Amino acid sequence: MSTDNVSTSSAPSSTKQDSSHPLAPLTAAEIKEGARLTYSLYPSGTNLHFKAITLQEPEKREVVPFLEAEHSGKSLPTIDRRAFVSYYIRNTSKFHEAIINLSKQTVESNVRLGPNLHAPGDASEIMAIEKAALEDEKVKAEIAKLQLPEGTVVVCDPWIYGSDGVDDDERMWQCFLYIRDPANPSEADSNHYALPLAISPVVDPTNMTVIRIDLMPTGADHTSKETQPYKIQPPNEYIPEAQKLRTDLKPLRVVQPEGSSFKVTQQGQSSIIEWQKWSFRVGFNQREGMVLYNVRYDGRSLFYRLSLSDMNIPYADPRHPYHKKAAFDLGDAGAGTMANNLKLGCDCLGAIHYLDAILNDDKGEPMNMENVVCLHEQDAGIGWKHVNYRTGRAVVTRNREFVLQSIITVANYEYILAFIFNQAGGIDYEVRATGILSTQPIDEGVEVPWGTIVHPGVLAAHHQHFFSLRVDPALDGYDNRLVYDEAYAMPRSDFNPHGVGYYVTETVVEKSGGYDADYDKNRVFKVQNAAVKNPINGKPVAYKFQLPPFQKMLADKDSFHHKRAEFADHNVYVTSYKDGELYAAGKYTNQSRGGTGVRSWANRKDGVKDTDFVLWLQFGINHLPRIEDFPVMPVEMLRVSMKPVNFFTKNPALDVPPSEQSFNKSTLLSEQHHQPGVEAVVGNEGSCCPSKL
Repeated sequence: MSTDNVSTSSAPSSTKQDSSHPLAPLTAAEIKEGARLTYSLYPSGTNLHFKAITLQEPEKREVVPFLEAEHSGKSLPTIDRRAFVSYYIRNTSKFHEAIINLSKQTVESNVRLGPNLHAPGDASEIMAIEKAALEDEKVKAEIAKLQLPEGTVVVCDPWIYGSDGVDDDERMWQCFLYIRDPANPSEADSNHYALPLAISPVVDPTNMTVIRIDLMPTGADHTSKETQPYKIQPPNEYIPEAQKLRTDLKPLRVVQPEGSSFKVTQQGQSSIIEWQKWSFRVGFNQREGMVLYNVRYDGRSLFYRLSLSDMNIPYADPRHPYHKKAAFDLGDAGAGTMANNLKLGCDCLGAIHYLDAILNDDKGEPMNMENVVCLHEQDAGIGWKHVNYRTGRAVVTRNREFVLQSIITVANYEYILAFIFNQAGGIDYEVRATGILSTQPIDEGVEVPWGTIVHPGVLAAHHQHFFSLRVDPALDGYDNRLVYDEAYAMPRSDFNPHGVGYYVTETVVEKSGGYDADYDKNRVFKVQNAAVKNPINGKPVAYKFQLPPFQKMLADKDSFHHKRAEFADHNVYVTSYKDGELYAAGKYTNQSRGGTGVRSWANRKDGVKDTDFVLWLQFGINHLPRIEDFPVMPVEMLRVSMKPVNFFTKNPALDVPPSEQSFNKSTLLSEQHHQPGVEAVVGNEGSCCPSKL
């Protein structure tokens, strides 16, 4: 990953190294070489459609000695660089994946995949599908029945087809049609989701032809009607020029006059980040976007790898074709492919450092992705504070946080994804959901229990958002265990006569499986290293995980929604470590059938005690749309927290300098507060002297 310094003040310390690290994303030259070696397998003139040319991460057993040698300053072992390539022979359904040894310039494997394994979409394909749908004569004839005003612009949103087991073995796309405001058709940013149509072409991406046209139900039952003249509703725009903007908002500027406190070292296509005792490597790929490797605090190992593994958004409308709407935004599209080019002063505030990435396009050429990650510090309020009420002295520190943020746009929705580090040894993973609701037409006067009317003639169906954070722990080593604590009330007894006591139990998880939070028992999951004890209390060093509560998958267990989203039925999954098991819903989610993801891996019931395992943390939202979510949705925020437990001997943020006016240059509005107090002084013989008041 390359870097580009854009800052409102001096840039962070930055150095460059030329060598390619085994965990660094592919360079532009390596992407080209991966494509060339793949083409070498076929006769001249063969046309390939590349879906991914990305780093094939080395086996962990190779990487761990490399990382330990790197950390200790010893000579580094050699690890071959490999590329993972997935591709179609263009204009066919022949889907392949290959492993290319870039170091040896050889193709190690090339396999044509079997039925029901389909690649994600990509930008070139989506644009071609839009064109195919809108230029189809049958679709044009159906649109003509709407009797739209002359000059009206029709917009097509292609969706991954989904799965219901009915004639859906071949790859297809379900297209949803909308119109721009006919009174302002030249406005390309008009909110077409406020004007949905009931016409839905289904496109075969192999030959870019329309297979059929679905006429969608617009009433309260499964009935669909013949296309009728369309009643134009008023627009509902989100763009600022369509609003009367507030005029009483004063500037709020984040200024760091001496620059930022972090250091970025570019190594190959990845970047090493150092900030406030933290160090880690940042990678970036087509599917997961940001990936963090070798996360350490003050030199101590914490995590081998951290990434958002998967995401699923199943919809609640049970009618055809809506019953298939269940987007896997990472597996069906890609957090890397859909990453925004972040803008200074808009997406990230303050002294900003940007990271770029290089992915591939459909022709196998390198594709530069600028400003896909922004790095910055932010003030998150008070870090810790105490006032000695006897003297009136307050000691207070600010909670400085370091943020790595990426934003993805998947058609109508945006997700703001961030790793957030603090000075007390904690990491948060934050998701903010925003963007525009996926809408559908509804007849006037009709209400349904599976959605909300957000605009005249516009229904936003209920839907769930599920996220799975993959955590590969390495707490002071790679043999860890998962435990959970639970709090219970003590029974009344002679020891607990007032019935106020309670105690905590700890349970060790022995086997892989799915586990759930229990908030009535304050169940807390922790990763421990039982071989490393805290020198103060003798407890194993650990990190705990705090997950926001969420409603599990509502679709029943026999549904395709449930079978495919293998992670959406438990708060926590734990699996034994296996190379290549990176994605909670399986490698290929497009029209998937299930059985290739974390639920299946967990069902092996492998031993996970004091060994190398992976933790999968689930969280989400049941989004019941409000009218206030339209025409664009205020952010919904979720945070997963990872915090040290008996890992340190005291508060690790004690050495953060106190917050002082000379440093912060704030405007002080408070007055000194000094409560009266009583103190006793011990005399020479150990007796208490009279108090001084």
